[in-house]
Amino acid sequence: MRPVDEHRAAVAALVPAPRTVDVPVADALGRVLARDVPAPLSLPPFTNSAMDGYAVRAADAVAGEVLPVAFDVPAGRTDVPALPVGAACRIMTGAPVPDGADAIVPVERTDGGIERVRIDEAPEPGRFFRAAGSDIGAGDVALRGGETVGPAVVGFAAALGLTTVPVLAPPHVAVLSTGSELVEPGTPLRPGQIYESNAPMLASAIREAGATAEVVRFVADDADAFLARLAERISAGGVDLVVTSGGVSAGAFEVVKDALASRGVDFVKVAMQPGMPQGCGTVDLGGVQVPFVTFPGNPVSALVSFEVFLRPALRAAMGLPDRPRRVARLAEPVDSIPAKRQYLRGLLTRNADGTDSVSVLGGPGSHYLRWLSQADCLLDVPAEVEHLAAGTPVELILLND
Repeated sequence: MRPVDEHRAAVAALVPAPRTVDVPVADALGRVLARDVPAPLSLPPFTNSAMDGYAVRAADAVAGEVLPVAFDVPAGRTDVPALPVGAACRIMTGAPVPDGADAIVPVERTDGGIERVRIDEAPEPGRFFRAAGSDIGAGDVALRGGETVGPAVVGFAAALGLTTVPVLAPPHVAVLSTGSELVEPGTPLRPGQIYESNAPMLASAIREAGATAEVVRFVADDADAFLARLAERISAGGVDLVVTSGGVSAGAFEVVKDALASRGVDFVKVAMQPGMPQGCGTVDLGGVQVPFVTFPGNPVSALVSFEVFLRPALRAAMGLPDRPRRVARLAEPVDSIPAKRQYLRGLLTRNADGTDSVSVLGGPGSHYLRWLSQADCLLDVPAEVEHLAAGTPVELILLND
């Protein structure tokens, strides 16, 4: 059987390199900058006051001196005259400092006069000035490629007057489940039928990872119809990757395997539980080379497979980190399947002494989706381990971070 890390590398090699797109600054939150962006102007663009007070010449503003107030400079004034010798001007925070002024006297250090002002404390030259370019100079690197855009970056870009920024475009993934037993939720179930859950689950997982996803509606176990539906969607464009669930095992009526095994998809058994049957490869559909990643049909197997194989690849392609990992001690003993790497559903607990412990939720069956929906981590149990005693440290994949 193929080791987990080997199959993870095979899947990662299929995810295409991201395109660069320019998006409005307000829409860039959470995206990764594709390249360095220089500052188109200096910040501040002009020297301005850091305080409400009076702009003066320091030589004129002796403690106890009374100066005439020549004019006012509110924030936003664009026609600021030079400051006359021996005078002051009232100035607001953020307003441009007039030529000739070399100090700001905060209003708290004056009598607050309107026509004349008494200086109670002599100012220091240059104090309370925000010099032009003191934050960043025009032409300097303002935004760095590889940086994830957060609220402060959005604000910085907007302050620089940028309307768009270059970011890595998320891959667009088409998700398709197979199985004649599947019906849409809301439809009355007939004997032998179950509600389709994998496609909306995987599409949600892809979106939560930062990519975009759509569900391609097709579920019948017919290889020709499967290929025809895919070719129809691929010909419309915009699909970077196709993800399927179901139809990859060793039995009969395995539609994905029947349709794709001779077209470039390598179907393998991976040494893991859940999720042993896997597939990946590139398929020619109507002259378009399309990467495929195929997961098992059991819901837990499908979602665990996504977490182990595809999510890391999608996040890396977008320049984003994968799930954090943590080590915690087992709250109870665990038996593992020999020669298979196990991913068990777990619940992490912070103990009174500040240590972490983890409990296994539910059994190992691949149909126990309820337990996965309540888990906040996956226990990553190495393939060579058959038994872990209570208190043994085990590595966790944190699902909620």
